[in-house]
Amino acid sequence: MSAAGSTDTVPQAVAPGRIEWLRNATLRVGILSFGARIVALEAPDREGRAGDVVLGYERPEDYASDEAYLGATIGRYANRIAGGRLSLGGREFVLSRNERGHTLHGGRCGFDRRHWSVERSSAGLALHYVSADGEEGFPGRLELSVRFTLEAAALRIDYEASTEALTVLNLTNHSYFNLSADPARTVLDDWLQIPAHAFTPIDAALIPTGEMRSLEGTPFDFRAWHRIGERIDAPDAQLRLAGGYDHNFVLQAAAGAAPRCAARLYEPRSGRLLEVLTSEPGLQLYSGNQLDGTRRGKQGASLARHRGVCLETQHFPDSPHHPAFPSTELVAGARFASTTIYRFATAAELPLA
Repeated sequence: MSAAGSTDTVPQAVAPGRIEWLRNATLRVGILSFGARIVALEAPDREGRAGDVVLGYERPEDYASDEAYLGATIGRYANRIAGGRLSLGGREFVLSRNERGHTLHGGRCGFDRRHWSVERSSAGLALHYVSADGEEGFPGRLELSVRFTLEAAALRIDYEASTEALTVLNLTNHSYFNLSADPARTVLDDWLQIPAHAFTPIDAALIPTGEMRSLEGTPFDFRAWHRIGERIDAPDAQLRLAGGYDHNFVLQAAAGAAPRCAARLYEPRSGRLLEVLTSEPGLQLYSGNQLDGTRRGKQGASLARHRGVCLETQHFPDSPHHPAFPSTELVAGARFASTTIYRFATAAELPLA
């Protein structure tokens, strides 16, 4: 579909679908078919007490009006595409624009607002969706599957896709982690480590400038452990533009490698430790800056600023406009595959390694 944009609109009434549960001796995970969402993720604290460590709503139907992408599978293109325009194979495409003239998280009716079919097997849950050619302006009929599997103390997500025509694809999961399991607490005292060597600065519209800037000497350097809130109010132009952290980190290894550590998060009160591993080249750190408290979630707590942190494994935002970024193009007949793992543990104190 070229020239004209998508005619898709956000559904006025959406059936919530149903929650499917995965359980093992350590974890309990709830997956909602609407948006292929993680709506619950229960993990033990250092005393062995289970707690739900992702933000969400009490009822499945509340996700129909969610605008924060809580727990959702994001696509066709996670993060932003500047101007809602795409040039592919000598053709120009106009995309669905849903944020100040730009395309965010796939447009007005991205994968987070679609119903996925669910297939249960002994290995876990596989959710399937077919994105039509021209959906939200994106070219190419796309067949997708997202598989959720429990492995001991880890939740594994495997993404697979194929297209019938040249397109772009960038998938992620948008869970907001709060390892305290108390959604009334902020994550500012949580400790974070990200083994990245650079980040991609943004402009006033939160679009990458195309630069890959060294972390050295910046409040974005999480190579050593730092609390999320330790430098969030530093006099830094990038932090001011986003109102906190909302930036893509350039991970050490190239895309396509076996999953390796992209981030570690530690909550000192509960002792919960989360390690995020991925085959993706980037990680979006989002400190929940735009949660405004107008909605209430689990336990009746308001979904307010900094109540959760997103660690979104991804290709880079706006890659189609920056040739130096890892390509997000997917050609007809090729198979896209990506893996992200959320691995849980507990620790008596902050791990130093």
